[in-house]
Amino acid sequence: MNPNTLSQSFLRLVTIMDELREKCPWDKKQTIHSLRNLTIEETFELVDAILEESPEAIKEELGDVLLHILFYSKIGSENNWFDIQQVIDHVSEKLIRRHPHIYGEVKIQDEEEVKRNWEKIKQAEGKKGILSGVPKSLPAMVKALRLQEKTKQVGFEWENISQVWDKVEEEILELKSAIKNTEQNEIEEEFGDVLFSLVNYARYLKIDPEAALEKCNRKFKLRFEYIEKHADRALTDMSLTELDALWNQAKLKDKTLL
Repeated sequence: MNPNTLSQSFLRLVTIMDELREKCPWDKKQTIHSLRNLTIEETFELVDAILEESPEAIKEELGDVLLHILFYSKIGSENNWFDIQQVIDHVSEKLIRRHPHIYGEVKIQDEEEVKRNWEKIKQAEGKKGILSGVPKSLPAMVKALRLQEKTKQVGFEWENISQVWDKVEEEILELKSAIKNTEQNEIEEEFGDVLFSLVNYARYLKIDPEAALEKCNRKFKLRFEYIEKHADRALTDMSLTELDALWNQAKLKDKTLL
């Protein structure tokens, strides 16, 4: 990567953004609020590309996300809030400050110590609490994982994985009890506890629960589409046994379907 070429490419994109903001009727109308949902959409498109492990798609979606960063920075500059240089300088300074084991004299042993130091530095910077940096709008499963990762850094953690599974089983028993009582609010609460404990168990297994569930979603979709494609009549006219037989056929062909 040539630094001069990189600088030219970046400045070219900045210039294009400036020109679009000045000349394009759609771009001129946008605000930070009108861009918000589009940014979320672009982020999920990037996630899709990552799940598909498609380098070309990842490259394209990263470009779209970068464009949004420039767009917000342009609007920030127009309102005298900040500009793209301040955005870049701010994150550079933060990375240097939060990596004293690279840019300072701090010695660390492993990844976990890096994470603990990161949280300590954030607290020293004036963060309100350990969990204050977890976005409210994160999807619930991702948020559960982040909450658990954050509290782990201060030692709020089970000693071993068998204790985590015991907690899963305990929550399942509480859910079964709530179902017997047929109290819907209690059932919902206990069901949430089961999911939260399973997310924690996935973390101990070093599995990303969101990615695991998404793989399951994609697998289910492909198998059901196989059923639709190979059914000899309307699905509503078929018995569950017949549908299940096609489902099992799809399972045998999973490697070719996925």
